[in-house]
Amino acid sequence: MSEQALLAELGALYDDVDALYLGASCDRSTECCRFGITGREPQVTSLELALVARALRQRGGQPGPKQRALPLAGDSSLAHRGPARATAAREGACPLLLKSGRCAVYEARPLGCRTFFCQRAQLAHPVDRHDLRDAVRRLQELAVRHAPGGDRPRALSRALDT
Repeated sequence: MSEQALLAELGALYDDVDALYLGASCDRSTECCRFGITGREPQVTSLELALVARALRQRGGQPGPKQRALPLAGDSSLAHRGPARATAAREGACPLLLKSGRCAVYEARPLGCRTFFCQRAQLAHPVDRHDLRDAVRRLQELAVRHAPGGDRPRALSRALDT
């Protein structure tokens, strides 16, 4: 099966996951994109990386290596971490986070970025864990068909550095 066909299946899977989270909202603090703050980072498959790479090519390349991310305005939880204008490296900002506070590839963002793992997110209704596990299983099956070991999880920031 061609990569294009697999990416189409991935798009359908993402549509299903987005439907699970329909009505969810966040305050766009970008906290979830600052892995050093949350202590969590999305793990991606080879197929998800292929989709991100395609989205980056379509927008003209990388968003800019290790660019400075925006501070979290008024976030007192960062007081013990130093100045509010901490560097992207210290914050562990996602390499896809633009200075504007937006994701460079939002429509192509990986599954882990679609599941609102941030504590600030407001879900319209609880998401059934079985549905989410099914989505992860489907993603792994697609990734195995994409490349040998494609389902092996990779930290997003490290995967984008390679």
